[in-house]
Amino acid sequence: MLLPRIYAPARAVIALSKASRSTIIRSSHALDALRFANAPFLSPTLTIVRNASHQSQGRANGAKDGPGKRLGAKKTGEEYVIPGNIIFKQRGTVWFPGENCAMGRDHTIYATESGYVKYYRDPVKHPKRQYIGVAFKRHESLPYPSNAARRRRLNMLATQVEPEPELQVGIPEGDIVVGEKIASESTVRAQPRAKAGSQLLMGKNYAYREANWQIGRAAERAGVKVREFVRGDRFRAWRKSAARKAANAERRGLRAKKRK
Repeated sequence: MLLPRIYAPARAVIALSKASRSTIIRSSHALDALRFANAPFLSPTLTIVRNASHQSQGRANGAKDGPGKRLGAKKTGEEYVIPGNIIFKQRGTVWFPGENCAMGRDHTIYATESGYVKYYRDPVKHPKRQYIGVAFKRHESLPYPSNAARRRRLNMLATQVEPEPELQVGIPEGDIVVGEKIASESTVRAQPRAKAGSQLLMGKNYAYREANWQIGRAAERAGVKVREFVRGDRFRAWRKSAARKAANAERRGLRAKKRK
């Protein structure tokens, strides 16, 4: 049984003569053109096109079933870590960085100091958040009390240091200053000796030393004769360089003989 939608065009086609039927264009594009032009006839050949409602072939890549991202805990509680070790990988902030820890841009929590991993809560900071921290000692628990001494860099506690006794200048060379008393050099050798007439200055490394011009005149004070430096003596510089190269070549030859 023909559907009502195509019944009338089919009846008109049957009534046409054989000569008129031979001139009918059978392509689907021509049929559409004739339909819009109000043509009185249609082709007797009906073309049915099925459009797929589902993907007929497989996926081009397996991105949906890719490998796992290996999320979760990488270090257990009280496990020793060093700076840079990853403790927990996550998507989102399920855990927050605590003492001596930091969080990367992909929410990865890693250690910033050497110590032992601790999983804990801190009601003072936030009542519901979970934190991951690093304690310097295994027996310690986090969070640290607010009034407790904190271990900072190099795992050291801040302690009060007594000031060292100042060095006194102008003491004879055979004596050493210890506190307020003067002791002989044979009894105490750990203290630096301040030479007569010298002036000690604090350097970059917080160490007291003489000025460069005083160090340079040490040979003159000791009575040692040194050949005077002549600026622009190229021949002397060449002889020194040649002697240094010869000594280095001799050392290399001795090392080669020892290896054999």
